[in-house]
Amino acid sequence: MGNPTGFIEVARRDAGNRPIHERIHDYGEVEQTLADDERQLQASRCMDCGIPFCQFSCPVSNTMPEWQDAMFRGEWGEAIDILHSTNNFPEFTGRVCPAPCEKGCVLNIHEEAVTIRENECAVIEKAFSLDLVKPQPPEVRTGKTVAVIGSGPAGLAAADLLNKWGHTVTLFEKNESVGGLLRFGIPDFKLSKSVIDRRVDVMTAEGLIIKTGVDVGVDITSETLLKEFDAVCIAIGAMKPRDLPATGREQKGIYFAMDFLSQQNRINAGTEIPEDQRILAKDKHVLVIGGGDTGSDCVGTSIRQKAKSVTQIEIMPKPPEKRNDANPWPYWPFTMKTSSSHEEGCDRHWNLTTKQFIGENGHVKQVEVAEVKWEKDASGRMNMSEVPGSNRIFNADLVLLAMGFVHPVHEGLLAGLKVELDPRGNVKATPDKFTSLEKVFAAGDAVRGPSLVVHAIAEGRKMAETVNEYLLKQEVKM
Repeated sequence: MGNPTGFIEVARRDAGNRPIHERIHDYGEVEQTLADDERQLQASRCMDCGIPFCQFSCPVSNTMPEWQDAMFRGEWGEAIDILHSTNNFPEFTGRVCPAPCEKGCVLNIHEEAVTIRENECAVIEKAFSLDLVKPQPPEVRTGKTVAVIGSGPAGLAAADLLNKWGHTVTLFEKNESVGGLLRFGIPDFKLSKSVIDRRVDVMTAEGLIIKTGVDVGVDITSETLLKEFDAVCIAIGAMKPRDLPATGREQKGIYFAMDFLSQQNRINAGTEIPEDQRILAKDKHVLVIGGGDTGSDCVGTSIRQKAKSVTQIEIMPKPPEKRNDANPWPYWPFTMKTSSSHEEGCDRHWNLTTKQFIGENGHVKQVEVAEVKWEKDASGRMNMSEVPGSNRIFNADLVLLAMGFVHPVHEGLLAGLKVELDPRGNVKATPDKFTSLEKVFAAGDAVRGPSLVVHAIAEGRKMAETVNEYLLKQEVKM
C-alpha cells in the first residue's frame, strides 16, 4: 500500500458530471475526469484490507488493492496489466458498471468508498494515451475454430480470450456493428461508441475475425455452424422484451425502450432514419414505464430530444435512502438511486400499476394507473394489491416500455439448434457453460437472464476457459 494513511488524509472526491444546462443539448459523455495527480490521490485511499471485500463484491474479481497501489505510484503499465488479468474491458466497466466493488469497500461502511470505478476508467484511458494497449496476436495457432454468436460483453470477452490463446475465432453479429447493447442499448452520453471501436480495432489486429450483419440461424443454418466449427459459443443476450398487455396497448405511440434507444444511437452514428419511422420525444409528454437503468436511459434520451415533460413510473415501492438491517454491508445496497438522467429533470413515481392506455384516433394520449401496496404473507413472500379508488391519469403522447427482458430470442438460432432451455426460457447450461449439445456452450444474459455488463464479461471469460479446455482435448483438424 503506497500510503498507509491515505484513507485518513484524503477525502473521497468524485469527478462529477458536466453541467446540466450544457449536457442536455448533446450526446457527449456526461461524466467528467480528474487530473492524474488528483486521481492518484484517490487511489491512495485504498486501505489494502486484509480481506478485500471489494474483490469479493466484483463479478470479475478485480484485484483492486494491487492495481490501485500501482496507479498511486504512477506505474500505469503495471496497473493496466493487473486490470487486464481479470477484466478484458475496463473501459466499459469503468463507465457503465454500478460498481458493486465500491459497495463492498470497507470505507463504504461510512459511505466514503474508494472511487474504484472512476479509478479503473482512468487507468485504461491513461494506458491508451501512453500506447500501452497494443495488439498481442498469438505466436502459434492451434488449428481449432470457434464461432462466437453475439458481440455484446459476454461474446467479446470470450472471443478475446479464445483468440489470444491461439484458436481461430469468428465473431458473428446480426447488427451492422459490434457491441450488442453496449453499442445499441447504452446511450452515447454514458458510453461513447468510439470506446468500443478502439477496443475492437485492437482485437481485429490480433487476428479476431468479425462478421457483422449475419443473423446466425437465419443467414447461416445451425447445421452449417456445427459442421464448420469445432466449438460454438452462444452469447446472444436476453433480448425478448417484457410487454405490458393492458387495454389499448395496440395504439400508436407505445414502444419498447430498446427500439427507442437503439434508434437514437444509430442516428448519432450517422444512420439516416426516415421521418415516418422516427420515435421522437420532441414536444411530447413522455411516460417511461419501468424504474431501472433502461428506464433512466429513456429519460436522458427523451430530455435530449426536447420532450415537453418526462415522467417515470415503477410498480415496486420507493427504495429507502439508506441501508436497512436486512441489507447489511458488504452486500449490494437496495437503496434509492438517482442517475445523471434523473438529475436533468424527471417526475418519478413508485407503487403504480398501469391499467389502460387511452388514445385518440388510434394514438395514445393518456395512461390510466392505480396505486398498489406490497405486503408480506405468512411465508415472507411479497404480494401486491391495488389501492381502491387510487386511479389517476397521466398525459402521455409517447410511452416507453422499459420493464426489462424475459429471456433470449428463441426464434432462429436456438430453435435451429434445439438447445435445451430452462423453466425461465433461458439457455440451460452447467456452471462451466456446457449446454445440452456437444461442442455448444453458452454464457451471459442468454443463460443467467438480464444482468450487468460486468456479469456478462465474467460469464464470457468462464465460457472461454471451458471451451479452451474442451478444444485442447480434441484432435487438431487437418
